[in-house]
Amino acid sequence: MQNVIVFGASGHGSVVLDCLEKEGKYNVLGFVDSFKQKGTSINGYQVLGSEIDLPFLIDRFNIVGGIVAIGDNWIRKLIVDKIFKIVPDFSFINTIHPKAILGKDVLLGCGNVFMPGAIVNANSIVHDFCIINTNSSLGHDGIMDSYSSLAPSVCTGGNLKLGRFSAVSLGVNIINGIEIGQHTVIGAGSLVVDHFGDNVLAYGSPARIVRKRAMGEPYLSTPKKQQLYKFESFDDIQSNLSI
Repeated sequence: MQNVIVFGASGHGSVVLDCLEKEGKYNVLGFVDSFKQKGTSINGYQVLGSEIDLPFLIDRFNIVGGIVAIGDNWIRKLIVDKIFKIVPDFSFINTIHPKAILGKDVLLGCGNVFMPGAIVNANSIVHDFCIINTNSSLGHDGIMDSYSSLAPSVCTGGNLKLGRFSAVSLGVNIINGIEIGQHTVIGAGSLVVDHFGDNVLAYGSPARIVRKRAMGEPYLSTPKKQQLYKFESFDDIQSNLSI
């Protein structure tokens, strides 16, 4: 099996690791994380270093690719951009849990995660670096643009168009034929019966626009994410984990 690494040693990283182990296609060597000490053990795997260590790690361990396990759509993009600056030809893999179901003529980009119970129905397109989380479903002919995500237990009707960086939160239901723009967040438990444009927060049953939101504004809120979303890149973040 080919050697791969997981970027991000958080709770989401543990779930992505579980998908990779269950899938059985790759040999996971460990985690890469800029915010955890090198040598830290997570689920039996070590933190090997940070992104700036990638050239050394690739050469030493014959790494052929990896996956970014960051739940926040915008921060996932920042990490991907940083990786491409360090290793321009780095290869990003998909991981599909054995209990996920992909329908007929589904098209996939790279760097996507399909959690246990995820369903992607026929003729759908999932671009790059998307998350289809536990027990969530994308209806037939749906399109998820890059860096978008469906949280656990989301149910979407057919022909959904979900824009780049947009997030559909836990337990949302979306009727057929809905279009959601870029950088938009649909709040947990909502019922979506109308279209939404770019850069808005909407929730409720039926969902209504509550306010505008900034590009990259955290929606999976933690103190670290509150700091990081203001960066346009990770170039200014220094790490002391280098080998």
